Amino acid sequence: MLSEDLLPGAIAAAAFIGVKPRAIYHMTEQGHLPVIRKGRRLFFRKSELEKAFSSDVA
Repeated sequence: MLSEDLLPGAIAAAAFIGVKPRAIYHMTEQGHLPVIRKGRRLFFRKSELEKAFSSDVA
């Protein structure tokens, strides 16, 4: 279900991935992380965060 895959905000996304919220904001601003914007609120999909970070592993 989509609602189970969504994380509300950069703080939740940072906790899920294990980085600081500022890193999430920075990666979002640079276009490195997929984000859903609803007004001023940000939402992140767990599945897309996992995919983005698993492909970075060298």
